[in-house]
Amino acid sequence: MNKKYPKNADIEKQNQSRARAFIHLYLKVKFGLLDFTEREHFITDGSYDGGIDGYYIHSDTKTIYFIQSKFRTNDKNFESKQIDLSEILVMDVNRILDGESTDEEGNEYSGKIKQLQREISSIDDIARYSYQVIILANLKDVKTSDLRKLTGGFSSSVFDFSRCYEDLVFPVITGTYYQASDLSINIDLSNKNAGSKISYTVLTEKGECEITVLFVPTIELGRIMYKYKNSILKYNPRSYLGHEGKKVNTAIKETIIENTTNEFALYNNGVTMLSDETYINERIGQKNKAQLIVKNPQIINGGQTSYTLSRIYEENIGNEVEKVFQSKEVLVKIITLLENSNHENKVDLIKNISNATNQQTPVINADKISNDELQVKIQKWLFDNYGLLYERKRGEFADGVFNGYIPAKSILERNLFFRMFYCSNGKVTKAREKKLFIRQDLSFEELTDKTSLDNSYYGFLCFKKISKLKHPNQRVDLSTYAKVRAMTILFKPENIEDYEMNIEQDYKTLNEGWENFLKSFQDSYANTKTRKDKKTGEIKEYQSYNYSKWFDSTQFEKDLIEYYKKE
Repeated sequence: MNKKYPKNADIEKQNQSRARAFIHLYLKVKFGLLDFTEREHFITDGSYDGGIDGYYIHSDTKTIYFIQSKFRTNDKNFESKQIDLSEILVMDVNRILDGESTDEEGNEYSGKIKQLQREISSIDDIARYSYQVIILANLKDVKTSDLRKLTGGFSSSVFDFSRCYEDLVFPVITGTYYQASDLSINIDLSNKNAGSKISYTVLTEKGECEITVLFVPTIELGRIMYKYKNSILKYNPRSYLGHEGKKVNTAIKETIIENTTNEFALYNNGVTMLSDETYINERIGQKNKAQLIVKNPQIINGGQTSYTLSRIYEENIGNEVEKVFQSKEVLVKIITLLENSNHENKVDLIKNISNATNQQTPVINADKISNDELQVKIQKWLFDNYGLLYERKRGEFADGVFNGYIPAKSILERNLFFRMFYCSNGKVTKAREKKLFIRQDLSFEELTDKTSLDNSYYGFLCFKKISKLKHPNQRVDLSTYAKVRAMTILFKPENIEDYEMNIEQDYKTLNEGWENFLKSFQDSYANTKTRKDKKTGEIKEYQSYNYSKWFDSTQFEKDLIEYYKKE
């Protein structure tokens, strides 16, 4: 049976597919299962499933997960409707683990549940495994101890609607959904005359480090980035650059695809990777092969190279992938922090290395502060409270756009956020400043003031409408920011749910009277000044209008309300 999303308009089948996709989302994010067929293997939802909708046997953590999911078909129910406790009680985890083939009513368990039993029974060291119940549903006011009783004595974890957005949806659209703990990289020794690596230890004021330098097959880097994506670019000042890094991406792609020889090793600057522990073994029972293991890896330089290799890998998965990458290698420098217990020292050292390293695509100043705590906190706040995708790092949402999870227009670029914050809250002139992202000096408390942030959100929605009506190459002038402020003053509704409802009509109303409104300002606040004509020497009078000062004043708000009330 084809479990993929139905093409017809059958609402019931679509809802069934969405419910199944909900479990797929959990398996993809939490266990890094990228392939649809691979995830489908672990979904048991159906008749006589013993109340278990899915499972996963995690050999690394020695944990077996049993999933109970309740997908809601509309947004209101998804956010508010609770799972009935009786639905948790129907989970036959104990009976299934005891090897029973039927439920308490004598119904034979489905083939998927028997598959689960077979896989558990075939685990050699099953005594080392623990069990955990995952509940994908809203569940309030139930104590952990009571929940353990409901699940038959097993520990449990609840993913309610807010946790689903934070821990499942947001990671998938940013490409940070699966954390790498230990990475295994295969090394080719066939052309390495002096072994696979150069290694030496250096002492820094932040602690002792070991540096390992070696050439790694490009296919290995592509495979790693394909699976872990931005989760191993956490300390990189930016994520993958799609449109902006197009020239570099194309050059990398052409060197890999169009050449059968290894020019890539000559042309590319290489990749710098951070690791807590690094091991390399050149004796693994295979001729001309070695294995590299890195713990908690983070790429701090060369993310663009790595991500482009992952795109090539993804596009050629199958028989062609080995051929495309054959004999092509890239220089990798691994910095192992031998003293990594002090988190602040670790972060400072990472920043210093990142800033000092010469990269193929220049790192601008705004990129350098993209990982600051304030930026991380405001990104989370905007997503949790407004559903806004604040792009603190360039290219952060490129993976989500590339895979069709989100449209590019839904991303709030970092400078634009601060422009909207300032102009919607009365600092129209400030909103026009260049490099505003690095010029602002606001605290987290100021940025998350409810009224100010509500204004910013409404202002952003208005700006999107105004920008849509302008020519694509038309510069955003002072008047546009003033219009955003005017819309906020005149039309912002009480409830946030109503913000988008009348923006188009309200903007039409504002725009129809805007030129006359500015004319009224000229009539009321014009200053008569004089200047000398350079040719004739004649002194002439002219009218001066200080729009900037007016737009930033409380008088602007009074004049605006008075004028449009008359209209």
